[in-house]
Amino acid sequence: MRVLFAGDGSNMHNCLAGELRKRGHEAVVASDGSRWMNAGRDIDLSRRPGTVGTVRYVADLLRALPRMRGYDVVQLAGLIFLRLRPERLRWVLGYLKRHNRHVVYSAMGTDVVYYDACHDGHTFRYSDYRVGSEPSPYVHSEEYRAQQQDNWQAPFMRAYSDYMLSSIDGAVACLYEYYVPYVPILGDRVAYAGIPVDTDALPFRPLDKEPEQVKFFIGIQPDRTVIKGTDRLLEALRRVHDRYPTQCRMEVVESVPLDEYTRRMRDSHVILDQLYSYTPATNALMAMAQGLVAVSGGEPEYYDLIGERDNRPIVNVDPTVEGDIDARLEWLVRNKAQLPALCRASRAFVEKHNAAPIVAQRYVDFWEKISG
Repeated sequence: MRVLFAGDGSNMHNCLAGELRKRGHEAVVASDGSRWMNAGRDIDLSRRPGTVGTVRYVADLLRALPRMRGYDVVQLAGLIFLRLRPERLRWVLGYLKRHNRHVVYSAMGTDVVYYDACHDGHTFRYSDYRVGSEPSPYVHSEEYRAQQQDNWQAPFMRAYSDYMLSSIDGAVACLYEYYVPYVPILGDRVAYAGIPVDTDALPFRPLDKEPEQVKFFIGIQPDRTVIKGTDRLLEALRRVHDRYPTQCRMEVVESVPLDEYTRRMRDSHVILDQLYSYTPATNALMAMAQGLVAVSGGEPEYYDLIGERDNRPIVNVDPTVEGDIDARLEWLVRNKAQLPALCRASRAFVEKHNAAPIVAQRYVDFWEKISG
């Protein structure tokens, strides 16, 4: 098959493209490299700030469009798959639809459908936007205002979302949260695939015995701290560190390239991922592949979706329960003898559910299904 990935997020499309090439498919990634992550891509569509940056970006895109024709599948990285306004993206989407066989949506981030599910009062118990019946801390934050999150409710965004839904041949979701809201809309034209992880590039580092200290690792993205809950995770970690200064230590990194980020996490035992998710995302899964224990989302609904009954190694944190984060982190420090087994279970989980060959095959199966 000939596959074009238009846009990327957290290196997901680039990882899929690499696995597809190993299988003899032709795969091309046109993206900005997931911005600060500087992930691999074949067609560079990075956008610099300012008027000059905008003009150059549009020129680069116009030069790239002839190379974005004639594919069996175009896989779009979410609603805003390129760094353009919706009215311009609508034109690009129409172009891709006319000049390629199938256009498929990657449900891999916040969009109108996910936003509505977070606010409907019944799809999720908690989310980026609501915790129980109350707005989440993110809704009251500078992050929210700076990123103009109210745009998901704007008529121009909803019109563009409707156009997207009418244009695509189907959707593939990388997380439980992004799969569930699309089922009522697309039915069997949506599939769950998970996030691909290149386990060959992330060698397992087993923990042979109980460590003297538990090494905690947390990565901070300044513009996504509150929405991911890493602010609350970090605060809780500092409190636990103050209570157990000789039994644990912490490393905090901020906005580093993917290669450096992966290297710096390797010598840790536990990664603090995110708070408002039902599932582990790229950050946690990459760490688990190397044998780290993930403090993240590991809700029963997620395990049930993927059919996992026995190996449930994620340390699930529940933002609706007061003191839950501190209690989970403290448990890890007080029960560090269990870390070697949890490390092995984490690697086994990723190998079974998220190894790149497994996830890529789910995509291929779905593409073949919609092709008839």
